Amino acid sequence: MSINITPIGTIETPFNDLKGMPIQTSGAEQAQGTIILDKAYEQGLSDLEGFSHIILLYHFHQSTGYSLMVTPFLDDQKRGLFSTRAPRRPNPIGLSIVRLIKREGNRLTIEGIDVLNGTPLIDIKPYVPGFDTKEVTAIGWLEKSHEKATSLKSDDRFV
Repeated sequence: MSINITPIGTIETPFNDLKGMPIQTSGAEQAQGTIILDKAYEQGLSDLEGFSHIILLYHFHQSTGYSLMVTPFLDDQKRGLFSTRAPRRPNPIGLSIVRLIKREGNRLTIEGIDVLNGTPLIDIKPYVPGFDTKEVTAIGWLEKSHEKATSLKSDDRFV
């Protein structure tokens, strides 16, 4: 089976270096960015203005290789890759939920973005709490450290 994914645009952010960047959107609430959608897809943005938040799927374009056991930012122990949000993955795809500030043609101004400047955008979906929010009863090893995501910054462990 072959899967072909073509970027639909680019995410511009204030983060040109992995080091010191927020590790999750919860630590990037004030960070503004811009999505520049390829003009060919602009019509697909119709009606998006009615949503306060959107889901971005993107390619970790600076990520190379992966390990199945990693030491995540929020821990000092090795953990299984798929129990983390580490960027170095077999398929380097990221997900962020951001606030949509405004749309101007093929440009979206967003807030709460936690990705590198120039990140290739794969898809946009509206965030709908009734669809996307689940009652969570367990968060595994993150139970002891998830609050630190609002203040912890990226280092060079996944460069």
